[in-house]
Amino acid sequence: MVTIRRWLRHVFTLPWAWRRAFPRATLDAIEAAIRASEARHGGEIRFAIENSLPAAQVWRGLSARARAIEIFSELRVWDTEHNSGVLIYLLLADRDIEIVADRGISKRVSPEAWAQVARTMEAHFRADDYRIGALAGIEAVSKLLEMHVPPGADNPNELANRPAILRR
Repeated sequence: MVTIRRWLRHVFTLPWAWRRAFPRATLDAIEAAIRASEARHGGEIRFAIENSLPAAQVWRGLSARARAIEIFSELRVWDTEHNSGVLIYLLLADRDIEIVADRGISKRVSPEAWAQVARTMEAHFRADDYRIGALAGIEAVSKLLEMHVPPGADNPNELANRPAILRR
């Protein structure tokens, strides 16, 4: 269901709002955390930030979850050798986190575990503490991946570690 409040948030979110929440130092910290994390497990983490959705998509009721699934495909998170990719998607206008895991991971980790990670991150984001929220989320995802996808002898970096900034 579309709400006027949500539509207005997306229409009036400034195109550069992500820079205030995620300055270069925070993006660097996220990239370093992902790089360090992936040395501890056989999964691949991709972090994506989207400022807002186009007004027409919001009006048609596009949810953050549906958009995250689109981004999962566009960023080719599904295209890892062991189907072990995880997307952490932030829709900034809604301060909504969606975590999408590839089939090799989703069979092993419950939806509730992913939802708990998202709730933790969202709590930090609602307090405007994006750096701590992002790093806490990456660490929580990493712990889940460590339990379910141990690193192999060959553990290549298959996805970019730098957060993807999605612009319309």
